[in-house]
Amino acid sequence: MCTRIFYETGNQTFITGRSMDWRDVEMESDLWVFPRGLKRDGGVGEGSVKWTSRYGSVIVAIYNLATSDGMNEAGLAGNMLYLVESAYGDSDERGKPLISVGAWLQYMLDNFATVSEAVAAMQGDPLTVITGEAPNGAPASVHLALSDASGDSAIFEFVDAKLHIHHSRDYRVMTNSPVYDQQLAINGYWNLVGGKNFLPGTVNAADRFARASYNLRSATPLKDRRAALASVFSQVRAISTPLGMSDPEKPNIASTLWRTVAEHEHKRYYFDSVINPSVFWVDLEEFNLAEGEPSRKLGLNNPKIPGGDVAGQLEAAEPFEFLVP
Repeated sequence: MCTRIFYETGNQTFITGRSMDWRDVEMESDLWVFPRGLKRDGGVGEGSVKWTSRYGSVIVAIYNLATSDGMNEAGLAGNMLYLVESAYGDSDERGKPLISVGAWLQYMLDNFATVSEAVAAMQGDPLTVITGEAPNGAPASVHLALSDASGDSAIFEFVDAKLHIHHSRDYRVMTNSPVYDQQLAINGYWNLVGGKNFLPGTVNAADRFARASYNLRSATPLKDRRAALASVFSQVRAISTPLGMSDPEKPNIASTLWRTVAEHEHKRYYFDSVINPSVFWVDLEEFNLAEGEPSRKLGLNNPKIPGGDVAGQLEAAEPFEFLVP
């Protein structure tokens, strides 16, 4: 469940869009803005990695247990998507600092300005990710996509207890199963078939990958900012799964609940709910992100949230604690 695309405009700027698909229609989602200088830890007690945030960020938290999506003030965006094949390894055997799966993306946004920085820091597989279960009982098995204002992109997956990093500007689409190198191989077949002739039409992850890749490749790079945004929104909506559709036997199939779009250059972050269908946004430059400033929160399940700029509606709140097993 979930699809992510990375679009280049006609002005050589970049926009990331994603859908969040989930079986729990009542999934609690909240928008947070975090300042620099927050003292953080991996959230799993003794042995947790510790850090101080170098960058402020805007993120969407699910169940106030995990950073699932977001962008920092340097223009680095991250998306956490479900991957049933994820296997993070045994913390007792690896002897590395620990981090909750719910904190993994936040660690990236807090510490790095670019994809290259994140890739270099993660090359040695320096952390052990500790997973658990989401409140609806689903295992918290995920992989991450990062993208930045320069057009760089990377996919991070833990498979067989080893971190695999797929780093290329060409990696502009991500969905779910199978693992990323297999997705690329499957998509290579559909590139040979040609999307004008036929594209797979189911909501399975591999089919969504093929359709999203074709749509992104075929979309004209638009120079007008509003038109470029519209292209990204339309592509993510076109690949979304209808509300009410799910398969309990297939965790990769679930209804789309919301979508986000991140403008890397403008530092504007959009939220588009299918439950409360009004697009709203925040500009990170409207916030004082200096150390010592409060974290701010806006509950996204509130049907009274209007469209447009909602920066003034976020209220000071203590940061949430990350998912623990």
